Amino acid sequence: MAARVPASARAGGARFAQFKLVLLGESAVGKSSLVLRFVKDQFDDYRESTIGAAFLTQTIALDENTTVKFEIWDTAGQERYKSLAPMYYRNANCAVVVYDISQAQSLDKAKAWVKELQRQANENIVIALAGNKLDLVTENPSKRAIQTEDAETYAKEAGLLFFETSAKTSENVRELFTEIAKKLPLDQAGPRNIRSGPRAGVDLRPEASGTQGAGACSC
Repeated sequence: MAARVPASARAGGARFAQFKLVLLGESAVGKSSLVLRFVKDQFDDYRESTIGAAFLTQTIALDENTTVKFEIWDTAGQERYKSLAPMYYRNANCAVVVYDISQAQSLDKAKAWVKELQRQANENIVIALAGNKLDLVTENPSKRAIQTEDAETYAKEAGLLFFETSAKTSENVRELFTEIAKKLPLDQAGPRNIRSGPRAGVDLRPEASGTQGAGACSC
């Protein structure tokens, strides 16, 4: 799926490209905290689990002439919402698969998400693997359950971008999204700014209105 670039945005040599990005991973690995840090430069130790998905946007200036806008879908990690994931990664240009470096089984679950994306998503999707909660093992190295070398080796074999991140300290968060933006096909951008896919988060709580905004969670 090519990026959408308004023709007017190209005047004077400037480029503006818009891409759909989805975050995937198990519950409590910190997906929403990563997004909150990236979008608002905030961190909240006490965030409730995302219900369905949350939608946010953020832009990155790659250089003085090139701006990339991400339309970000932050999906819920709980098993009962897993069947909704294809609705959000369908036609996505890029994805961040997040795992928790302090949880031994977390990388295996991330690998399953990567395999699903590679099998069912856009064939040209850019995938990044993010080992989150780096602050925990910086403070206490004994909490590390997944070695950097193991995850990095897997990422290289699978053709993924790879970063260890901390939503709490912001380490490598901006770098993660910037590297994704650099990998996207800016030169293949289309002539119109057309949005596609679901436009609101899906909240499955009976009392909910059907959308979930930027305040949605660390899971």
